[in-house]
Amino acid sequence: MKKLLLFLIVLFTVFIDATAQERPVTGQVKSDQGEPVPFAVVAVKNGKRQVIADANGRYVIHASPADDLVVSSIGFTPKTITASTSDALDIVLERNIVDLGNVTVGSRSLRRTATETAAPVDIIPVSKVMNQLGQVDVNQILQFIAPSFNSNKQSGADGADHVDPATLRGLGPDQTLVLVNGKRRHQSSLVNLYGTRGRGNTGTDLNAIPAAAIERIEILRDGASAQYGSDAIAGVVNIILKSSTNQLTANVMTGTYITGYGNSLNSEKGKVINNTTDGGQLNANINYGWKVNQTGFFNITGDFLGKQKTHRPNYTPLYPDNYRTEFGDMSLTNSSLYYNSVLPLKGNTSLYSFAGLNLRSGDAFAWTRDPESDRNVKAIYPNGFNPHIQSKIVDGSFSVGLRTKLGEWNADFNSTSGTNRFHYYVDKSLNASLEAASPTHFDAGGFQLSQYVLSANFTRAFNTVANGFNLAFGTEYRNEQYKIFAGEEASYKTYGPVLFVSASGDSSYRPGGSQGFPGFQPKDETKKGRSNIGVYADAELDVTRSFLVTGAIRLENYNDFGFTHNYKLSTRVKLFNNIAWRSSASTGFRAPSLPQINFSSTYTNVVAGDVIDQVIAPNTSVIATRAGIPALKQERSINLSTGFTARTRNFTFTIDGYYVNIKDRVVLTGAFASDDDKIGTILQDLNIGGAQFFTNAVDTRTHGIDVIATYFHSLGKGRLNTTIAGNFNKMKIEDVKTTELLKGKEDIYFGKREQSFLLASAPPRKVNLSLEYELNRLNVLLRFNYFSSLDLVNWNDEIDHYGNKVTTDLSVGYKITKAVNLTVGGSNIFDVYPRHHDPGLTEAGGMWDAVQMGFGGAFYFARLGIRL
Repeated sequence: MKKLLLFLIVLFTVFIDATAQERPVTGQVKSDQGEPVPFAVVAVKNGKRQVIADANGRYVIHASPADDLVVSSIGFTPKTITASTSDALDIVLERNIVDLGNVTVGSRSLRRTATETAAPVDIIPVSKVMNQLGQVDVNQILQFIAPSFNSNKQSGADGADHVDPATLRGLGPDQTLVLVNGKRRHQSSLVNLYGTRGRGNTGTDLNAIPAAAIERIEILRDGASAQYGSDAIAGVVNIILKSSTNQLTANVMTGTYITGYGNSLNSEKGKVINNTTDGGQLNANINYGWKVNQTGFFNITGDFLGKQKTHRPNYTPLYPDNYRTEFGDMSLTNSSLYYNSVLPLKGNTSLYSFAGLNLRSGDAFAWTRDPESDRNVKAIYPNGFNPHIQSKIVDGSFSVGLRTKLGEWNADFNSTSGTNRFHYYVDKSLNASLEAASPTHFDAGGFQLSQYVLSANFTRAFNTVANGFNLAFGTEYRNEQYKIFAGEEASYKTYGPVLFVSASGDSSYRPGGSQGFPGFQPKDETKKGRSNIGVYADAELDVTRSFLVTGAIRLENYNDFGFTHNYKLSTRVKLFNNIAWRSSASTGFRAPSLPQINFSSTYTNVVAGDVIDQVIAPNTSVIATRAGIPALKQERSINLSTGFTARTRNFTFTIDGYYVNIKDRVVLTGAFASDDDKIGTILQDLNIGGAQFFTNAVDTRTHGIDVIATYFHSLGKGRLNTTIAGNFNKMKIEDVKTTELLKGKEDIYFGKREQSFLLASAPPRKVNLSLEYELNRLNVLLRFNYFSSLDLVNWNDEIDHYGNKVTTDLSVGYKITKAVNLTVGGSNIFDVYPRHHDPGLTEAGGMWDAVQMGFGGAFYFARLGIRL
């Protein structure tokens, strides 16, 4: 690490721009209405240099007086201007309302930028920030940039090790809608059953989309079901794919965890982790785009990511109860191919399409099987064993559409399909009921979710009405299919019964199925589908240039739970030249996902010589019906928000308060045993030893504040950009509603422990402070990440308290030539961990649950970027 620190110092002090002809040109990119154009691209024509303006449209680029600068942004006509001899150059872009590819989430007006919407929209320029960070997947990039966004890697949580659940404002992973280029993306087929994050929820696998294929991410921090339909209770994440042309970009990043030196690892019996270097990562990607005619393009990205395991074993001198000898992040290989294209046809008509394929193979640690256990066969594993849960995930999507003008109306006709297939394997395991004849590798089956969407959308601007009026309407048909497929027989079957006698003389029956993860049985197999159709209308009226009013209504009908209607009303008032007030009120909903309705898992056990099933029962099953579990229905929400924005030449500030009341949240209950005094006899009649159910059981109320401030100014010969962003969030569980038959069973239905996991979906306070300094070819980023304290309930029903923590990230980039850039740095350079706890009592079985910054420690990286 000393060599790395020395290298950083050298980069800080030695590299000085030596070019004689070039000099820095600064300025601001504005729209023809005087508003800043955030993250516009400013490039030297026919050169090897380009920069991305900041959130205020301000830029600095090195150019000679004879250079032509090409300035562009989605929704605006590109402009070419000569750098000349001036050091200050402001640029005005004209809106291109014929460019129907302009997408700003939260508004269907083609004239409105993200800074002009009536609800808060964050724009994350991924193509810029990924070159400054050690994070390489979308979830982790957003985790450390957007304070209201939270995602943690887990260990020992079965499928949730392989697909990271992500939340917005601490709500459920499935309460945030994800769009790609403005089109609804399919969800993951995984429903989270274990771990502390998103239990009982599904969600969208953002990491299936490579960051290298993304131009920017728009995050609408407001309820939007009236505009976009189901899932948009917490907000909307809109991913905009790259559309650049005639430019090749390639990046190689390598890094590793170097940990064990942090003060948070101290204990009365020494460091809980020895000095360790592990978890190596390699990311390589390439992107290129071709022009098609004058206004079209075809852009393609290939990406590969490989990650090795991290090892954070339990510290037995301090915590002698050791249920897991292997604990840490999983290993994986992740390969992606994505494209984005627009083909101009005749007149104002264009054919667009985008698609992607992601292949992921993962390998995660399961819990340790002791050598003397009835779950082990000493003839195979004399010292016990650690099963590995493996995955093969295939995620694919394809979208094609036609944009045109029908009279004065802009029209968009689209078809989008997507599928996610999750196949489990179990390695380094056994089926104990087969004893020495057991295989050690198993095909455990899996599940698949597919989605097909047809939509027609129309929008028109009425320029003669007031100061501008935009009307949009459309319809959407969606069909979803879900299936579970069984594993091989040895992965789930109990052979025998086979009696096991321990060294102490105690006897029991050996369990069947693959240890670590029992396979899906034929009785679990299902193939279900549903469809829904929705219509919407969306209007935006500029009463004056300072007063905006918007409204939306959406009607939808599902063929399983029925009809729903939702509304939204928003406003934005320009109080002074640089200060505006915005506010919105809306209703929202989330349809229960097909995995929540139809998931089935059966684990067969032998009790007193009898074969008994332990099940997670489908919502429509005989077990659920006889136990009085009602059919799942929609979650319903009321969203209120209000806030202010302020902007000067060098400074922007936004503050937004929000309130979200959600009724009938879907959760996974605890396990009801066959000796339960309420439904035990029902389970016994069905030969069920224990059962869990998905049910609408919880009402929550969440309120909070988002604050974002940016400031930039000259410092010496360079420029310092400062950003502070914070989310202050509090959730309260209003009610836990059992069925009539199970009244008084709230502690099992959704007990204090499960409640603590839900309430800890986000830290109550999360703040990022970023300092970015640019000097000639040198770029330095220093970032502090604050995570407030939170509490989880452990297996003893006691509180595991995780105190406030701050992590520090540092990166230094240098443009070696016009085409080559090198960045080195570290994330969490002071090796900070959450507070450690007794692993015998945590949910994960390690010294940490999945909270705050995670349990990886310090990560150091180097990234080489090429732009031709």
